Amino acid sequence: MKKILFSLLFILGISFAGVAQTYSYGLKGGINYSMGGVIRGEKNGANNDWDETLDGTGKMGFQFGAYGQVNFGKFFVRPEVVYNKIERQWDFPLQPSTHSVQKLDIPLLAGYNILGPLDVFAGPVYSSIMDSSLEGEQILDQVVVQNSPINAQIGLKAEFGRFGIDLRYEKSLSTPETQNLDIVENDYGANEAYYEDSAIDLVKVNVTFKIGGSDMKNRRRRGGNCY
Repeated sequence: MKKILFSLLFILGISFAGVAQTYSYGLKGGINYSMGGVIRGEKNGANNDWDETLDGTGKMGFQFGAYGQVNFGKFFVRPEVVYNKIERQWDFPLQPSTHSVQKLDIPLLAGYNILGPLDVFAGPVYSSIMDSSLEGEQILDQVVVQNSPINAQIGLKAEFGRFGIDLRYEKSLSTPETQNLDIVENDYGANEAYYEDSAIDLVKVNVTFKIGGSDMKNRRRRGGNCY
């Protein structure tokens, strides 16, 4: 799947090169806030006094990566490669448990320039889960974050010279799928638990830095002898 996706991006790049008006590329990084998720927990045995459904509490994470953008008048195509570290918290009776996820995203976004530096964009995201661990879970690699590799993003961005900022929402397209968990009861106060929805939605804020591109070359030429 990854090889196919990278091949498509390469073919798109070659195809667009002959008709694109300008292009640019650079680095990006920022923070994310996770949302979603449902765990139903139980405490078994003689003191079975806890049975509750928990909603995940979002925590701050981060992401960084690279982007390219090819412009066609007011329209543009923007492929990206982004590493994400995501966390969310579950408040079990004795102590909270953090679910940590690392994933690699490859968004392929299409956008439109609304006015001046302000753009809107949307598109699919291929997400590859690199690691997923829940504190207190006794079976490693038990938690499956998504049963579909494709998510969706929509957002706004603005660029001012080399620097820019973007705000986006990422929606998981995975369907709810119940997973059995085995929690360390003495530490967390829960024994059997059921991850009824492990899908993660995200709000992301990024700062971007443009390294180069055809528009940068044109700007330097207009400045006279400053290269």
